[in-house]
Amino acid sequence: MIGVVLALAAIISPTRTAVAGHYLVLFVVAPLVLIPFLVFGPLTALHGVLLLLLFALFLGYVAIRERHRGPSTTGPSTTGLSTSGPTTTGPTLTGPSPFVVTGPFDRGRPRSGWPAVGLAVVALVGLVVGAAMTSIGTEGILEEFEIQGALFGAIIATLVLTFEDVLLTVRPARRGAVDIGLANVVGSVVFGVTGKLGIILLAGGSIVVDDDVLSWHLPVLVGMTALAAYFLWTRRLRRWHGYLLLALYVAYWVVSFTVFGEAPVEAD
Repeated sequence: MIGVVLALAAIISPTRTAVAGHYLVLFVVAPLVLIPFLVFGPLTALHGVLLLLLFALFLGYVAIRERHRGPSTTGPSTTGLSTSGPTTTGPTLTGPSPFVVTGPFDRGRPRSGWPAVGLAVVALVGLVVGAAMTSIGTEGILEEFEIQGALFGAIIATLVLTFEDVLLTVRPARRGAVDIGLANVVGSVVFGVTGKLGIILLAGGSIVVDDDVLSWHLPVLVGMTALAAYFLWTRRLRRWHGYLLLALYVAYWVVSFTVFGEAPVEAD
């Protein structure tokens, strides 16, 4: 996901960034959490519980940090996932609640406090319902047109779901709320290697990990994440960063097909 989403964000909307160092550390360390789980035998439901606990700890850490930091403010910051750029203008809503929607993102209809939380819950329910409908529709398409599941997932499903992540990252950045887009990138990586995998393990039982995961796919994930973190650490996301990440992702696909004989299917 990093190779496409952050790459397109950098190409379409290059901007200044000021992601806090502790978030960048979590961003880089997250894929490394998988190593002990992958080395010692097949992944089981117990591993799923542990991964979900790690994701819960991540959410708690972010909530505590952001609550102590107080309401969002415009301009760069070194204490939170804040960013600044040429489009970050306009007022910022302030108040006692940490749940504040910044002015540049939605000046006309500000939401703060519990109404903002309620809208987020409604959106989350919509995502769950949409995911269930997508799953049912995918099964029907595979049966009706006799398409190979791996091929469908690697090409069609990945493109559709990546487009969703691109909107969640690029659109806020273009409207002056760059921190939302970058938080989506960081949070997606952490959730993908902890919460998402944990849910899959609890729902489907054990998973036998192929040797190629440790020798190829995981190192690529770690390397791409570290490179993306470095670009964010420079405090300016440039277009050439995006072109480089996109080229590396394409190379990853080509090697996966030619050397390992499989598509790097993503579940994002």
